[in-house]
Amino acid sequence: MIAAAALCAAAIAVVPLAAHHSAAMFDDEKVLELNGTIKEMQWTNPHIWIQVVVDSNGQKTEWSLEGGSPNSLSRNGWRSTTFKFGDAVTVRLNPMKDGSAGGSFIGAKFKETGKTIGRWE
Repeated sequence: MIAAAALCAAAIAVVPLAAHHSAAMFDDEKVLELNGTIKEMQWTNPHIWIQVVVDSNGQKTEWSLEGGSPNSLSRNGWRSTTFKFGDAVTVRLNPMKDGSAGGSFIGAKFKETGKTIGRWE
């Protein structure tokens, strides 16, 4: 009985972790490259979010890009100030499968300095 209870507790603990780390909503076979301006970077757990405003022929669309955890990103040199309001960037992302304006962050190139961050091939 104790072993069965322990097994159930372990199974219940694993389910939220697997659900949390799902990337099923992103189309990892497509890579979009967008030119835009940083609106905001949300340096929050469990993942950071970067809001990028893209102006396409006078129509502005805000894209929400999910990144890694602040802990892992900070070990790679990122800071909460890496992206600042108004920075002009080109971003690469795996888009949402449903076509909404969002995706999984791959990399970025800052237009002013040419500096890149993330995976930028």
